[in-house]
Amino acid sequence: MSKVLIAGAVSVLMAAPAFAEGHADVDAGMEAFSQCQTCHIVQDDEGNLLAGRNARQGPNLYNIVGRQAGSVEGFRYRPDLVAAGEAGLVWTEEDLVVYLQDPNQFLSDTLDKRARSGMAYRVRTEEEAVNLAAFLASVSPDAEGM
Repeated sequence: MSKVLIAGAVSVLMAAPAFAEGHADVDAGMEAFSQCQTCHIVQDDEGNLLAGRNARQGPNLYNIVGRQAGSVEGFRYRPDLVAAGEAGLVWTEEDLVVYLQDPNQFLSDTLDKRARSGMAYRVRTEEEAVNLAAFLASVSPDAEGM
């Protein structure tokens, strides 16, 4: 592959997150969360259920943006997600977009090739992942100003 093609491909890939961020739809993300509510809830610190159906297979996703990965008190994470958090992974919208599309690949790229997530579900499209991440950021008050 020529250097020009490689440089062009790299510039397109680097621009993709900026494009996605400018087109995130929080309402569409909240709607898409209906797929996540089988396992997850969004419940604030006062106990108000903001999204979901009181599922507990996955951790509460309230305030996830800006939180260390694998750190919800009382939730039993797979060891690789805890290790990623201990190694410094703090969730950002950008990380969530990638993670939601392929959790195992994200951890494999972040930690080591054998790392696995406990989440088997993968969102169907990048747009859906961007919208879900925007919704999760909207219910992450501690992340404001990050």
